Amino acid sequence: MEILTPYNLAAFEQEPAPSLPNSNFEWSFKFLPLEKRNAIFTIYNLLSYIDNIVDIDHFFSVYNDQELLKKKLERINRWNSIIIDVYDDGKNISTYLSPLRYVVKRFSIPQQYFEFMFNGFRRDLTQNRYETFNDLKEYMFEVASVVGLIVIEILGYRYDTTREYAINLGYALQLTNILRDIKTDKDRGYIYIPLEDLRKYDFSEDEILHEDYNDNFVELMQYESQVAKHYFHKARLLLRSDERKSMLAAGIMDEIYFRLLEKIELNEFNVFKKHIKVSSVHKFMIALKHFLSLKLFVNRIKRIPN
Repeated sequence: MEILTPYNLAAFEQEPAPSLPNSNFEWSFKFLPLEKRNAIFTIYNLLSYIDNIVDIDHFFSVYNDQELLKKKLERINRWNSIIIDVYDDGKNISTYLSPLRYVVKRFSIPQQYFEFMFNGFRRDLTQNRYETFNDLKEYMFEVASVVGLIVIEILGYRYDTTREYAINLGYALQLTNILRDIKTDKDRGYIYIPLEDLRKYDFSEDEILHEDYNDNFVELMQYESQVAKHYFHKARLLLRSDERKSMLAAGIMDEIYFRLLEKIELNEFNVFKKHIKVSSVHKFMIALKHFLSLKLFVNRIKRIPN
């Protein structure tokens, strides 16, 4: 099957092709069979493209803030309608979107998952603060956990607990992203850390906006890091041992993001000073190590007599 690319999407929409950043997700899928790898990259490229609509400003510099918001919402809603058409008879679907139609039909991806994600896209356009962790958790489900649910449909799974695994791993990955991107997010006017947590650690929105790095900020970040680790560990406990092979890509993603969280901690949570990341070489080593260790684990299981 072909991959749906950002260039296909831009050509279909008759918009300039975006320059999308590399992602930690890419390394997680390199060991997959070709069909599943292409299917996941098709979904990833679609979601990255639409997420870019939320973030970009330069294509619409002639508009004021309200006009810009309206323009973005119109594009998001148009894509929502396009996805609905993909799930219908598909007769009027452009050939540019044929890979997407193939994926959703081949892997029986529930249409509701896309509805959740479009809710998340709209929320990101209209909400830039979260009062409580439960508020943030709803958003993280829409933009991260649902992606995990789509991925496991493509990877294939047998147990209901694997869906819970995907949901909780989504929380862990998104929380790690939030901690890493505090500076870039606040530059866009967004603060994702719950306001109740800021008050708990006596750290204000203004202090985030002014990039104040002090003891209160470190304590706040230590707390948020522990919350992220909680969801990493909860996810791992939910994944049954005989499901680890099919969840290889998710396991690699887990390890790369957990390492990113560790690097944030090793940098004493000073995310204002520099953009913390895991190098490409390190990502490759993590992916290879996970692949080889899982292969040894599976071979060992096979040798155990019944």
